[in-house]
Amino acid sequence: MANVEQLLENNRRFAATDAKGRVPSIPFLPHQQIYVLTCIDPRVDPGALLGLGLGDAIVARTVGGRVNQAFLDDLAWISYLHETKTPDAEWFELLLIHHTDCGSGLMADDETRAGFVARGFDEKTLLSTAVTEPATTVRHDVATILASPAVSPAIRVSGYTYDVRTGLLTLAEAAGQRGRGSGTA
Repeated sequence: MANVEQLLENNRRFAATDAKGRVPSIPFLPHQQIYVLTCIDPRVDPGALLGLGLGDAIVARTVGGRVNQAFLDDLAWISYLHETKTPDAEWFELLLIHHTDCGSGLMADDETRAGFVARGFDEKTLLSTAVTEPATTVRHDVATILASPAVSPAIRVSGYTYDVRTGLLTLAEAAGQRGRGSGTA
């Protein structure tokens, strides 16, 4: 419980600052016109990796940073809001980040996956979630986003790999838009 108490104290200090007053109101666009999808792994914190502050970006996190239906639904909602509430504003770019040494890679291990399947999860879904080669999976997920008819064609999508040892991002899939293609770097 001591960790939670420290977090609550940190929150009280934050609330006493003027930081919350510098964020845009609804409907808002992130200050830096960036939407990030990455892994839930605490070693991959988009704010720390990219130097983002409060209100700078929309950030989503999934296991492995993988594109799933819930993420596509959220992206479609944000696309819709942008089209209807801020139609004259510049569109954001989506950065998709997969990383090395990802724990989702354990889903590729037959024994580990079988144990989770025994809890009622779908084996095929688990296997497709594994990130064992981030440059490959990030390219696949960029293609999935670009192929989704629910996502606005105005959104530019690019894919990166993050090396947890060096701290560096590497372009794996150049920015593309639905119907306009993308190029592999």
